[in-house]
Amino acid sequence: MGFKIKRQNTDDAEIDVTSFMNLMIVLVPVLLMSMTFTKITVMEINLPELGGGPSSSSLDQSQLEVMVRKTGMQVFFPTGSLVKDIPLLEDGKQDFQTLSLVMREIKLQVADKQDALILLTKDLEYQTLLNTMDTVKSYQTVVVASVAEVELFPQISLGDINKDGKKK
Repeated sequence: MGFKIKRQNTDDAEIDVTSFMNLMIVLVPVLLMSMTFTKITVMEINLPELGGGPSSSSLDQSQLEVMVRKTGMQVFFPTGSLVKDIPLLEDGKQDFQTLSLVMREIKLQVADKQDALILLTKDLEYQTLLNTMDTVKSYQTVVVASVAEVELFPQISLGDINKDGKKK
């Protein structure tokens, strides 16, 4: 009693991938076009020195300060000497163009100066801080039919303004 198992000859089935390839040909460009490309930049920020180190007396004479409040901005250079009081624009936003012009004038007076101190109230928006830092750091100008970034004060320090208007 022997059982014999007979195997039927079966041909290998071929997989038809043309419909899948057609889908990929359409899907890949659509996904690539819908991607958003972002540019992330890192800005180095220095904290101001805490009270009277050995270099504080020389720095106090030439410290550039930009005070930013909800009512406008004030630029002091050297410390305590008001250069410009910049009020808000008519639409209630900060006037960064005037701040840029003031920064350029100060840079012409002291070309070797690299640092600036930005003092803020705690109730300011984050975007206002970023715009102020960008304006103090550099400005764009046209040189030989192309836009160039000109450095003003790249070493930025941050500080707080008390409720009474004094820096911490």
